[in-house]
Amino acid sequence: DEFISSPPRKTVRFGGTLTDILLKYEKGETTDFELLKHQLSDPDIKDAQIINWLHEFRTSVVYLTKELDQLVSILLRLPWLRRSREVVEEYLGFLGNLVSAQTVHLRPCLRMIVSQFVPPRITIREDDVDISDSDDDDENLSENFNTCHRALQTVARYVPSTPQFLMPILVENFPFINKSERTLECYVHNLLRVTVYLPTLRLQILELIIEKLLKLDVSAPQQDIEDAEEAANNSDSEEKSTERGLFDMEEDEERKGNKVISSSSERMAHPLAERLDILMTILFSYIKDVCHVDGKLDINRTKDLYRDLVSVFDKLILPTHASCHVQYFMFYICSFKLGLAEAFLDHLWKKLHDPNNPSVIRQTAGSYIGSFLARAKFIPVVTVKACLDLLVNWMHKYIDNQDTGANAYCDVALHGPFYSTCQAVFYTLIFRHKQLLDGNLRKGLSYLQSLNFERIVMCQLNPLKICIPSVVNLFAAITRKYQLVFCYTIIERNNRQFIPVVRSGTGGDLVQTCTNPLDSFFPFDPYLLKRSKKTIDPFYQFWEELSAEDLENLKKPIRKGASEDEDDDFLKGETPQNDGVVGIAPNSYESNARSPVSSIGSPADCYVPYP
Repeated sequence: DEFISSPPRKTVRFGGTLTDILLKYEKGETTDFELLKHQLSDPDIKDAQIINWLHEFRTSVVYLTKELDQLVSILLRLPWLRRSREVVEEYLGFLGNLVSAQTVHLRPCLRMIVSQFVPPRITIREDDVDISDSDDDDENLSENFNTCHRALQTVARYVPSTPQFLMPILVENFPFINKSERTLECYVHNLLRVTVYLPTLRLQILELIIEKLLKLDVSAPQQDIEDAEEAANNSDSEEKSTERGLFDMEEDEERKGNKVISSSSERMAHPLAERLDILMTILFSYIKDVCHVDGKLDINRTKDLYRDLVSVFDKLILPTHASCHVQYFMFYICSFKLGLAEAFLDHLWKKLHDPNNPSVIRQTAGSYIGSFLARAKFIPVVTVKACLDLLVNWMHKYIDNQDTGANAYCDVALHGPFYSTCQAVFYTLIFRHKQLLDGNLRKGLSYLQSLNFERIVMCQLNPLKICIPSVVNLFAAITRKYQLVFCYTIIERNNRQFIPVVRSGTGGDLVQTCTNPLDSFFPFDPYLLKRSKKTIDPFYQFWEELSAEDLENLKKPIRKGASEDEDDDFLKGETPQNDGVVGIAPNSYESNARSPVSSIGSPADCYVPYP
């Protein structure tokens, strides 16, 4: 009785079925059509109403031609994501029917889905002012993203050409770099998820993401990040010293004992560096997840991703001067397998010695080779030797061809790639000389002597005049100690020839000497971003702080004919091992000294006195 007497579920209809309304509209009767649009646009529309309408629309998609794009846009704005499961399923079915019957609506459908890749906007009222911001606290955010990817997969299943229409939409919807960290994080994460089920888009999506990361990277120079961290640390220490009481100190000790670290300690003080840190962490996680299946490295998947990343590296990273962090995606993937690191070195080598490449690209490739060989713990000594042989042989051939001709003089414009290669070799030797000599001193010295550094240093092209002074000085000290070559006469002569440049400005004349004519940089300088740093540090060779004893030992040459069994204090010093902790900042000889901005990351500009 109760069932019979209960009224049926209300389904509000004006003017008959949906098909009738659409047919009337085609004949010019718009009253019911406008009423339909009004009902669909109602912000208080109920789940049952949405389901009923969608059910009718699914059977009437044949009428939803281009002329009815206004009605379709209202349907695409329906609040379907944050509704019941029944609404979501009905809506996904409607989308599939719509794009398969009317592909003209494909772009609007894709735009609607991609617009949901970031947290929704909410309006916050502060001091009588409405502020629009992203709703970062939405508990259903993850579930909504999953549904969006289901919708995109549904559309792609019905329309095989979806990827080529989707990519421009992904580009135009990418949030501006000043948007909130959460907005950027969600969008990049969702882009990377798309590559899983639309693999043909992976290269383009990686290009898009890395291009945006580069913009963040070059907008947050290393010096600015360090200054912001220093200022934040100073303000924190002042606050603690004024506010902290005895009980707070005890509480802090307890927390340290339990290893509870506040998340604020991982935040970067520089706002753009904070965004970059979050996004680099996502990129590293993606690389790891793609390359590993059930915790084991899948070599075929790794090779495929490596090829895509090298392609992006060539297109975006190599032509970008002095980026600090983004290039570490190559460092990270190469750490998975030695073969990848060797392939990357071979790729850079081909860029360097190919005369058809622009000089600036060849020079940058030289910087990458030197920095990679010096900093990558996972590269064994045997690979370092093979690379040194390759580079030094090329340098000797270059000297054979150029040292006696019309161009046999010191000029960066003429011989830029040569000087970049020299600096790469010197820099590698500074970081790796102990490992090259470790175990068998006589054999190691014999190898270094075979490289014939004397001829390189003494040639008419005069590389010591062009390379960064910090690198030249340490190279001179090390090669003098092992009596490989005596550089100080040439360094003194070069110093006498340096002509200071007078620059006029509003504050008066400024006298400068150019200490970095190559305009070179070290791409794998210490990584500063706190969260993503944890991924890089286990594979990274830090520059070792030279002790006073080491500095003193650098001044004492070893005796010729010294056997490997004789004691040598310098060789007993801490050798950078792959599992050792070596703790020096590469741009400082002394803990507080900094090298010029032009040579950030190089071993500090030091002067070892010569006899």
